Amino acid sequence: MRAHSRHDHDEPFLRRALGLARQGVALVSPNPCVGCVIATEEGTVVGEGFHTYEGRKHAEILALERSGTGSRGATLYVNLEPCSHQGRTGPCAEAVIAAGIVRVVCCMEDPNPAVAGEGFAKLRAAGIEVEIGQFEAEARQVNEAFAKYIRHKIPFVTLKCAMTLDGKIAPGSGFGEASKGETRTDWITGKAARAHVQQLRHQTDAILTGIGTVLSDDPLLTDRSGIARRRPLLRVVLDSRLRLPLDSRLAQSAREDVLVFTQAADASRRQELEKLGVRVENIAGSGENALDLSAALDRLGELEITSLLVEGGSHMNASVLDSGLVDKAFLFLAPKIFGDNGVPFAAGLHRSIEFTNSRFHQFGEDCAIEGYFKSSYSD
Repeated sequence: MRAHSRHDHDEPFLRRALGLARQGVALVSPNPCVGCVIATEEGTVVGEGFHTYEGRKHAEILALERSGTGSRGATLYVNLEPCSHQGRTGPCAEAVIAAGIVRVVCCMEDPNPAVAGEGFAKLRAAGIEVEIGQFEAEARQVNEAFAKYIRHKIPFVTLKCAMTLDGKIAPGSGFGEASKGETRTDWITGKAARAHVQQLRHQTDAILTGIGTVLSDDPLLTDRSGIARRRPLLRVVLDSRLRLPLDSRLAQSAREDVLVFTQAADASRRQELEKLGVRVENIAGSGENALDLSAALDRLGELEITSLLVEGGSHMNASVLDSGLVDKAFLFLAPKIFGDNGVPFAAGLHRSIEFTNSRFHQFGEDCAIEGYFKSSYSD
């Protein structure tokens, strides 16, 4: 029988810290998701916490406050390196030292190159044992959007799409008409997959579509997960000629949470939309009747949007993939075939692309592949 190692003893506490970190999803942006657990040498949890933006206090501070004197001689488990700098709150590393923690077990280093490793250095200089790297892959995924934003000042971009086995994202003309509020992708996947789309929306700061999708489907593009979030999901439309209908569900439901990027100079049209609560901004174009996606991402970064979910049509899928700005894809596959009349996944795509670190998911009769085009932790 294999003897238990210290590593085995750490595992449940690190898993708990990661679970706590995930509770900060949609409550913490533009900050990272962080969870912390403090346990005695005997394995008793004396304090824990997770960070929320409005709560201000970092996970480590909350856990230390709840542990009181129990933190002396204890081990602190956390998914992200304790901060070493003064932000909205004081440095967590100094608070950990002052509390008498003797050992810190952490999944990963801070992805911010300006401060990475400094928290660990402070802890070690104070004589605290530091161990790094267990569950690093899981921890990196939890904060992949923060990593992209803090390193490049633009959001982490995920392309989401549902398609048939023959790569069609909508039926052709022989399938009848969708009802009001029903998108053409509702023809493809079942309830379980569509429920997960709401989870994906909940996990992101903003959702992006094109005016073509708005005109054909009249989508609402809201987060209907029912889970609390700090700020509304920002609904972004690329609309070079400012054609967003005043009676569309997006315009009619706007509460300063619909942002239209355009090149149009029609002041009266702009004023009509803004009266409804739609925000309209001009950005650079990339060609006739086309907007520059890179300029849109730069502007969203200025608005502290750390993550962006793209839900567009065939031409938008091709455009964003050709741009090279997509970090990740979540592609649903339904056991259906639409044939020649169906709308292709990415009409006009000019490059071949490969996933890395792919994972498969099952949603009832449907499945999905989740994969990366690049790492938000690289330069």
